[in-house]
Amino acid sequence: MENTNEATLELLQKQVDVLTKKVGKLEKNRKDQLSMAVVSGDMDKILATMVISLAAAAMDTKVKLFFSFWSLSALRDPKKSPTGKDFISKMFGIMLPKSKNHLSLSNMNMAGMGPMMIKMLMKKKNVLSLDEMFKQAGELGIEITICEMSMGLMGFQPEEMIDYPHLRYAGAATFVADAGESAMQLFI
Repeated sequence: MENTNEATLELLQKQVDVLTKKVGKLEKNRKDQLSMAVVSGDMDKILATMVISLAAAAMDTKVKLFFSFWSLSALRDPKKSPTGKDFISKMFGIMLPKSKNHLSLSNMNMAGMGPMMIKMLMKKKNVLSLDEMFKQAGELGIEITICEMSMGLMGFQPEEMIDYPHLRYAGAATFVADAGESAMQLFI
């Protein structure tokens, strides 16, 4: 019976050693980094993205945002008008918001009154505007990656995107690689 207990303990110890080694490898490959996939183009969700990002960056966490599909509207610069777009690209450009300041709310949009009310409340409560949040994000080194595939599908061009100090264009594989080495991953 004593040999059976010793054999069982030995087997358990080997399993613990294997698991400890695997956990060590996982921890070694993780950075104090937040990777966030941002797909929604709703004002409240872009606000949440920026608030979480700024909080993480203020705590010295590296932040990488991957903007894709509808969220790309938040990165459009209303002062820029690229040329050479085909008909469908022009239609997307007309139908979608032209900047972070023209986004709708996901709930209680009230024909555009909701965003105005939120902006008024934010100002009254001394909450940074989206413009100020993006400016601060740039100062804190928050990286924004624009999904090239989404940009192509929606007919957007690099020339119509905001000027941002840490902006790059890449595909989903870049986000997956960033997320794989991040201690935290979020999807908004």
